[in-house]
Amino acid sequence: MKARASTGRTIAAHAVLLTYTLIALFPVFVIVINSFKSRKAIFADPLGLPLPGSFDLVGYRTVLHQGDFFLYFQNSLIVTVASLFCVLLFGAMAAFALSEYRFKGNTLMGLYLALGIMIPIRLGTVAILEMMVTSGLVNTLTALILVYTAQGLPLAIFILAEFMKSVSDDLKNAGRIDGLSEYRIFFSLVLPLVRPAMATVAVFTMIPIWNDLWFPLILAPAEHTKTVTLGAQVFIGQFVTNWNAVLAALSLAIVPVLVLYLIFSRQLIRGITAGAVK
Repeated sequence: MKARASTGRTIAAHAVLLTYTLIALFPVFVIVINSFKSRKAIFADPLGLPLPGSFDLVGYRTVLHQGDFFLYFQNSLIVTVASLFCVLLFGAMAAFALSEYRFKGNTLMGLYLALGIMIPIRLGTVAILEMMVTSGLVNTLTALILVYTAQGLPLAIFILAEFMKSVSDDLKNAGRIDGLSEYRIFFSLVLPLVRPAMATVAVFTMIPIWNDLWFPLILAPAEHTKTVTLGAQVFIGQFVTNWNAVLAALSLAIVPVLVLYLIFSRQLIRGITAGAVK
């Protein structure tokens, strides 16, 4: 009876997860299939597959020839990679300090960083814009990198600190006895053991950065600093919208997220399950 009950719960859990997955992937499926169809076919049968009578690459041709999509893609890639590097490096270093060293205000510092998770950074848009104007960083990719780094650090520190607390003290003390510096202990001993957490932070940090429209529109709206999401707005007009081009641009923008997931999927699952076990 217990085995049957356990099997039933497992089947029910998988059914719920499968249903949620299908619901989450449905909008992506609709975007991708319609990007390969003619405008008439999109409105006639939005859920239909791109058959020989409706198949059309006009959207992709428009994206590649009208506007500078490769520049937008390059800008998004630079901003995302640089922001991820800063978030992972500085977040891991701060998490190591909070989890390893006990000092006055350690708990308050952790609570202060937790506020960054609960309070949306967009509430400070006006102050951020004033700061960037004063610094002369408007219409630069540096402005976006700084904002996204500040946005991602609280969550990164919160996740990584919990994982770093589980790293064996004996291992770190053995490194100190062998004469390793704190930096060497951090980079050689601790970081390799928290790779699943790093992958989790990377995925959760990249997706909001890559998909963001708010800060690129406010801080870097110039043609040479547009990101993919902002560049897709070129095909959206006040009276006429080129849906073929919009859907094609969005489909191309999905590719980096899928690649990142395929690269870090195993580490991501390990990180999530490890956190759940705790």
